[in-house]
Amino acid sequence: MNRGGEQIAFGPIPSRRLGRSLGVNNLPAKVCTYSCVYCQAGRTTRMKADRRSFFPPERILQETWRRAAIIRAASEAIDYITFVPEGEPTLDINLEQEILLLKELEIPVGVITNSSLLGRPEVREALYPADWVSLKLDTVDEAIWRKINRPHRSLALPDILDGMLAFAEGFAGKLATETMLVRDLNDETDHLKETADFIRKLNPAVSCLSLPLRPPAESWVSIPNEGNVNRAYQIFSDTLKRVECLIVYEGDAFSGTGDVEKDILGIAAVHPMREQALRAVLSRSGASWEVIERLVARGDLEETEYEGHKYFRRRTPNKSLGYGAALRNRNDHEPLDDSPGGA
Repeated sequence: MNRGGEQIAFGPIPSRRLGRSLGVNNLPAKVCTYSCVYCQAGRTTRMKADRRSFFPPERILQETWRRAAIIRAASEAIDYITFVPEGEPTLDINLEQEILLLKELEIPVGVITNSSLLGRPEVREALYPADWVSLKLDTVDEAIWRKINRPHRSLALPDILDGMLAFAEGFAGKLATETMLVRDLNDETDHLKETADFIRKLNPAVSCLSLPLRPPAESWVSIPNEGNVNRAYQIFSDTLKRVECLIVYEGDAFSGTGDVEKDILGIAAVHPMREQALRAVLSRSGASWEVIERLVARGDLEETEYEGHKYFRRRTPNKSLGYGAALRNRNDHEPLDDSPGGA
C-alpha cells in the first residue's frame, strides 16, 4: 500500500514517564481498536481489530535512524524510542520485527498500548522484545469499559484482562500501567478499588494515574475534581508498590530537524501542542507565526481551547468522519483508505 506521505518519526517530545522520547508513528492516521472518549488525537475514524502490515519495517528503521542522527548531531538527548502512534501500535503485524530493528540504534525501545489485543498470543510475543511497555487499563467494569473506551465490536474485556496477566508473567522488561481518570465515569471509590486490585496482579514497576490534560475527542469529557483525584491516588498507593500521577503539563521542550512544518505536523498528529510550545519551536527554527497561520488555512492544523489553554492539533483527511460513521464502517475487511479500491 502506498503510504508515502505519512510521517513516521517525530520529536523528541517531553514525556512525563520516559524523559525525551523519540516517537514512532507506525500506523496510518486514526486506525485503532478503541475510540476513547478522552483521546487527544481525536475520534477514531477507522475501527480495526485485525493485524496487518502498514509500512515496511525497513522504512520504520530508516526514518527513525535519520531523525535520531539529526537530533544527536544537535547534541540533544534521546532517552527512549517509543511506539506511540495515532492508533493502537499492536495492530501492526510487523511490530516485533520493528522493535528488534530499532534496538540496533542502542536506545531503549518502549511501546504504549491500550492492551486491547493482548488476548492474542502473537501480540504478546510481538511486545516481549521491548525494553518498556505501558499497558492501558481504565476500568475492569464491562459497562464502563464500553462507555469510556468504546471498543471494536469483536473485543471482549475478559479476554483482554486474561491477556494482560499472561503478558505480565512473561515480560522481562520494565512494565508500567496507565489509568486515565474521567469525571463521572471511572473515578468512584468502589470502581477505583477494583481497578487497583487487578493492576496489583500485574505487578508493574510503576502504575500511573493520568488526567485528560489535552483536548479530548468528546467535548463533555472533564477532569475529576481534586478530591476524587486525591482519593484515586490514595487507593492506588494503598494497593500498589509505586504510583505516579501524570497530572501536570510536561513542558515545551520539543525538538526539531530544521523542517519546521514537518516537525510541527508530526508532533501535533499524536500530541496536541499548546500555543506557547509552538512559539518555542518556531523561535528555535527562526520561523514566524505565519507558519501556523498557513497550516491552519491549509487545513493541516486545527485550533481548539481546553481547560483555559489554546491547543493546535493536526487535522486528518477523514477528520469529518464521526464516531457513529466509524462504527458503521468498522468491518475489518474494508479498505483502510475508506475509498473504492482500498489499501
